[in-house]
Amino acid sequence: MDHFDITIIGAGLTGITAASRLQKNGKKVLLIDKGNNVGGRLATSCLAKGRADHGAQFFTVRTKDLQQEVDNWLEKGWIKHWFGDDYPRYTSVNGMNSLAVNLADGLPTKLNTSVSHWRKEEGKYRVAAEGQSGWLTEKVILTTPGPQAAEILQNSGIDAKALQEITFQPTYVGMFRFNHPTALPNSGHVDQDLPAGVERLVDHYKKGISNEVVVSIYMTADWSAEHFGKSDVLVRMKKSVQGYFDFEDLQSQQLKTWRYAQAVNTYPGSYAALTNSVLVAGDAFLRHDDAAGRTRFESAFLSGIDVAEAAIV
Repeated sequence: MDHFDITIIGAGLTGITAASRLQKNGKKVLLIDKGNNVGGRLATSCLAKGRADHGAQFFTVRTKDLQQEVDNWLEKGWIKHWFGDDYPRYTSVNGMNSLAVNLADGLPTKLNTSVSHWRKEEGKYRVAAEGQSGWLTEKVILTTPGPQAAEILQNSGIDAKALQEITFQPTYVGMFRFNHPTALPNSGHVDQDLPAGVERLVDHYKKGISNEVVVSIYMTADWSAEHFGKSDVLVRMKKSVQGYFDFEDLQSQQLKTWRYAQAVNTYPGSYAALTNSVLVAGDAFLRHDDAAGRTRFESAFLSGIDVAEAAIV
């Protein structure tokens, strides 16, 4: 029977970071995700011969903890400085998901595995996953979005009231493949003076990760919440940005829905220890001295570091 020191549910950046730190400290870890790939919102999709990031587009650095890792990633050629001289924006050279894949390399991982709950057994936890017999673990770290984590905790008989204050808004992202180049700037990125409801535009050909002209259009959280579940989201999205693109030149399109994209209310701490052996973390868990005060790549990374340190004890 499989037996692990720590099971980490959620293979986004927080989960990957925590698993890597714990493994380096000699812990036998297992990283779980219900998706078919690691990375969470470090997400990249293919459209024909093109490629598009449709989660995080880039990340910035405010802390020494992350800067040390960034220097290493730059040296390895995993990431590059995309734009911004005074305040650099970094991105992965082959799409943001490739960074997640590189970071997760060598970590014991179970994908396409949906955990419903766990139960006490001989002083440990038996984790129950759909279609599997389960496994034993000493500790559990949940890094899924707050509402998903709360459901698993409640199914496992653990009070999840500490997570009730963490609320999210959705984000719609459209991906569009064109025949011809766009008129976006050379960086391929625009996030200023855009039409109402539009958060950012990204040309992935100009970004340097796509062999074809593929654009991601991000709508704001408020716009996405207002139109959530409507059948004509792509139509409305294209109408909003029709002055930027020639949709007569469009070859294909896809819509991505991030249900838990942006935390409206965050948690006042980089992780939550619900019991001595059950911890919760993620990008919505902010260090007390967090200068940005919002969810982002760096908050996910720092939460992973801190929850791993807490779990080692």
